[in-house]
Amino acid sequence: MSIRLAPRCEHRSVGYRRQPLRCLMKALLVVGLGLLWRAKLVAMPEWLSNNGGDALWALMVFFGCGIFLPRASRSLLAKISLGFAWGIELSQLYQAPWIQALRVTFPGKYILGNTFCWSDLVAYALGIGLGVALERMGGELGKAERLKGWKAEMGR
Repeated sequence: MSIRLAPRCEHRSVGYRRQPLRCLMKALLVVGLGLLWRAKLVAMPEWLSNNGGDALWALMVFFGCGIFLPRASRSLLAKISLGFAWGIELSQLYQAPWIQALRVTFPGKYILGNTFCWSDLVAYALGIGLGVALERMGGELGKAERLKGWKAEMGR
């Protein structure tokens, strides 16, 4: 019989692992929210209407990267996601006919976009920041539950 004196360390760099299936479910949920956002069913301020979908796209990128990098720290995942999102946005400055042909397709429109805009870079940073905050909140809630279970094990 072993006695644990303290709860297991849950620091991101020590043994943390995202669950890829949960990341996939979150990404798909955000895709649905993004498509609803673009449908403009609800009146909202112009900046939010124009850039909220971009922030949701970046949030989906954050969760999508979490599928493929389940052991990455939040910081690393945010940097990779932001690099990917900004790279896609900067690629819109490239106007070769072959990529323009891709951009007019449904997937090309939603993945590659078609017009470079500086405000999109801000929206992507906000969306990925939201992903970091949501993951942190989820981790803290999970940590509280584990701590509660540990205290119950110890008879407190």
